[in-house]
Amino acid sequence: MIFNFGSINIDYVYRVPHLPEPGETLTASSRETHLGGKGINQSIAISRAGGNVIHIGAVGPDGDWALQEVRDLGVGTDTISKVDAPTGHAVIYVDDDAENEIVILAGANACLTEDQIRKTMEHASSDDWVLVQNETNLVLQVVAAAKHAGCKVAYSAAPFVADVAISLLEKIDLLVVNEGEANALSDTLGVEVHRIPVPEVLITKGSKGASFKHSHGILEQDAFKVTPVDTTGAGDTFLGSFLARLDLGNEACEALEYAAAASALQVTQVGAATAIPDQAGVLEFLKSQKK
Repeated sequence: MIFNFGSINIDYVYRVPHLPEPGETLTASSRETHLGGKGINQSIAISRAGGNVIHIGAVGPDGDWALQEVRDLGVGTDTISKVDAPTGHAVIYVDDDAENEIVILAGANACLTEDQIRKTMEHASSDDWVLVQNETNLVLQVVAAAKHAGCKVAYSAAPFVADVAISLLEKIDLLVVNEGEANALSDTLGVEVHRIPVPEVLITKGSKGASFKHSHGILEQDAFKVTPVDTTGAGDTFLGSFLARLDLGNEACEALEYAAAASALQVTQVGAATAIPDQAGVLEFLKSQKK
C-alpha cells in the first residue's frame, strides 16, 4: 500500500506563443481547466499503474468538481477532507514547444491536520510506503509518523527548498528530484550527485530520461521518443508509476522502463492528471517499442 499525503489543485492552463518574460503581457490562445497538483497526480499515476494508493489531502468549499474528477480517475476520496480555505490551484502557461511555467496557491493543501496523520498511520505497516511532497503542510510530521510506524518514506522534493530537503535526508528512503534540483542539492551539500546521502535517489531528466541510485549501483533509463504536447505532470507520472511498480514487486529496471513509457504517453496529451495513461495503454506502448 502507498499512503500519499498530497496536494490537490485545480489547474488553469493557458496556451501562449512563448513563456512570458518579466513585465511582458501575452495574449493566450486558449484556457482549459484540469485536475492537478503534484500529490493527486502521483496518486492517480500509482492507481493507473496498478498500485494500491490512499490519498490524504484537503479541498475547499469549491472542491466538489475536483473530488468527482479524483473519483472518476480511480482514486478514493474518503480520506480527503473539506476545509474552509479555497481549493489549491495553479496557473500554468504552456508554450508552443510544450514547455511550461507554473504558479501555485496552496489553499486547502496547507490545511492537513495532525489528526489526519494519526488516523492514517494507525493502518500503516512496515510493508507500506508513505509519499510526501512540498505542496502541503506538516511534511516533517508526516515523515516522523511514517518512520515511527516503520514505513518506507518517499519524498518528492518539489517545489524545491534546499533547507527543507536537507532536513529530511536522514529520515527518508527514496528521494525524488529533477536534474536541476539534484544539482542544487549536491552544490548545497558539497557532494557529487550520486553521493547525496539517501539510500535511493530517483532523478528525472525530462527528454534525457532518468537515473536511479540504489544499493546495487546506478541505473539509467532513456526517455521514449514522442512528440510532446504538454509536459505538465510528466515528472509526477514518472514517480507515481515507478513507485507503484516497485510496490507491486517489479525490479527497479522494470519499474523505470514502465515509468518512462507512462510519462512518454502522458506528455502527448493536454493536462496533468487526466492525461495519465492506464496500465493497459502503457503495456501496449512498451510492446510496440520492442517490435
